[in-house]
Amino acid sequence: MRLSRSLVPTLKETPAEAQIASHRLMLRAGLVRQTSAGIYAWLPAGWRVLQNIARIVREEQDAAGAQEMLMPTIQPADLWRQSGRYDAYGPEMLRIRDRHDREMLYGPTNEEMITDIFRQSVKSYRELPQNLYHIQWKFRDEVRPRFGVMRGREFLMKDAYSFDLDYEGAVISYRKMMLAYMRTFQRLGLKAIPMVADTGPIGGNLSHEFIILAPTGESQVYYDAAFEQIDPASGEFSFDSNADLARCYERLTTPYAATDEKHDPVAWEGVPDRREGRGIEVGHIFYFGTKYSEPMGLAIAGPDGKPLVPHMGSYGIGVSRLVGAIIEASHDDAGIKWPDSVAPWKAALLNLKQGDAACDAICTDIYRRLGNDLLYDDREDRAGVKFADADLMGHPWHIVVGPRGAANGKVELKRRATGERTEVSVADALARIA
Repeated sequence: MRLSRSLVPTLKETPAEAQIASHRLMLRAGLVRQTSAGIYAWLPAGWRVLQNIARIVREEQDAAGAQEMLMPTIQPADLWRQSGRYDAYGPEMLRIRDRHDREMLYGPTNEEMITDIFRQSVKSYRELPQNLYHIQWKFRDEVRPRFGVMRGREFLMKDAYSFDLDYEGAVISYRKMMLAYMRTFQRLGLKAIPMVADTGPIGGNLSHEFIILAPTGESQVYYDAAFEQIDPASGEFSFDSNADLARCYERLTTPYAATDEKHDPVAWEGVPDRREGRGIEVGHIFYFGTKYSEPMGLAIAGPDGKPLVPHMGSYGIGVSRLVGAIIEASHDDAGIKWPDSVAPWKAALLNLKQGDAACDAICTDIYRRLGNDLLYDDREDRAGVKFADADLMGHPWHIVVGPRGAANGKVELKRRATGERTEVSVADALARIA
């Protein structure tokens, strides 16, 4: 894509309303624009990042055996009355009426709807287990939306729902999702810590928040240093058998206790090497048993022919929130440092002398080869402006083409994450980026 023909409206000055690094940089790098309080339009560069994150989330959900679907954003109020949550949810729910005066709502979550779909579709224990997910826009009417996409009113979310015959089956589904989440965050370039979370009236310990480490995180986090050595993609972590899943779960959850300001009940005496830092919540997995299936009348025929109420779990990842969280974890004073896996473009191509035959020829060749993976800065601006915008937008690689190097068939290749610069041939630059 040519920058001269692209809608990437970068800003030199930080907008007054931006209080945290990710919000400032998302506005300055031209990723989003606010349309009303807590609601953002995603511009082309931001949309590409969002799609890359969703793709990785989707691939790991599929690998764990979950099935993708799509549920509507508008839900009937009657479903929420069946579960008892319609009046209890609070003012964060956007309640509306259609032209026939039917009560509806803009869904903040989908437990009721997926339970209704399941009770219409599944009749026998032989059809279990099942795990269904979708990636969908949601709305919660926050009283004070702030911090950009980190705490907005409209957001993109992956939520999955598992259905099992009993608690033992639900535990297996839960462990699969925990491993899928750890792999997802690793592929996004993040170090994630599964932290035991409150299960409320359900009890037990099958609830975990996923906290990623970032210097500007929203809460203080304490964890065992052993977490830093865990590689969820290694051979010791697999979906292959229930025994493997149990071993993976134990490896991920004990003895590496983790806590934050909301949960300090954890005893740290037995932890030899405690770490502390700042963290951002980006996901939550939760077993809730028959909390929704029972009151909503979801029952299937069990092995003995008698009605059986499935056990359920839910698994959420804030896809749009992750954009802000990644920036909080990876930026400097000059701008964003995108991990390769989510960057809107793999590289920026900077032509430092438009009109120079050698520079134009090399840039045209590189642009032809990399195509949609490249943002070609072909503007007539000064070199300093191009360098500043490339750093601000966070491209993993910068290919700098100037007249002196171009005369010798050379370009300068910069790695944004480290600042390392090397002069290489065009072929070597393309090979390294690929």
